[in-house]
Amino acid sequence: MRETPRAEPPQPRPHRAVAHTPGASCSGTPHRSDGRPPHTPRGVRRSDPLGRSGTTPPVPGRPALFSALVALAVVTWQVLVHGPLARLDERVSRAVVDSVPRPLSELAADLGNMTVALPVLACAMAYAVWRGRRLAALYAGLAMAVVPLLVIPLKEWTARPGPLEPWAHGYYPSGHTATATVAYFGAALLVSKRLIPVAAVLTAVTGTGLVLRGFHWPLDVLASLCLSLLILAVSSSCTRRSCSRTATGCNGPS
Repeated sequence: MRETPRAEPPQPRPHRAVAHTPGASCSGTPHRSDGRPPHTPRGVRRSDPLGRSGTTPPVPGRPALFSALVALAVVTWQVLVHGPLARLDERVSRAVVDSVPRPLSELAADLGNMTVALPVLACAMAYAVWRGRRLAALYAGLAMAVVPLLVIPLKEWTARPGPLEPWAHGYYPSGHTATATVAYFGAALLVSKRLIPVAAVLTAVTGTGLVLRGFHWPLDVLASLCLSLLILAVSSSCTRRSCSRTATGCNGPS
């Protein structure tokens, strides 16, 4: 009997891309016809000018900053036109003013005094310089210097009267809240990020004391928080960009 000839295995054709290469552990090792691996490792992806991978999602925090900017604009508009949000703000303030003993609310509000907040930031800046983080200390100081440059013109522009002093003007936004926020959060970022909750508590206590004592309307405090968040974000961004160009004074806090 004549044996049926055994079929020859298919031979790869020259100049044709194949899906697998014989000899791999399983059915074959996949590859592309141009010699590139099937997936580009994340570490070798081409990054953008800021050093982020091309497929990295948007930087966390940008939605929060945009929300802060929108909130600041809306609140300022309502204060200028004495809209419904400003009228509600005044009713809330009248309901809570002096709801706690004045010595207690004054003590909380005093955390926003420059004589209290600035020494805290100065000590943190000195510590950062000692640790070799001169650029970070510089931008933290500049952030604090920007506070009156922004707050004072806004006070003069809005000319909002005070809760207990309707004859006086210039209460919006709260300078004490902005001072406390930038000083305490700036100090925490210079010394250790573990101190950020402490900075948040000190800022919250300051704003609450200002409202309960009748030194500011609640919207004054809210606007200052939004403004301070923007100032701190710009300061941190400038620090990161400067550190990306030089390795001097850029060791981050633990």
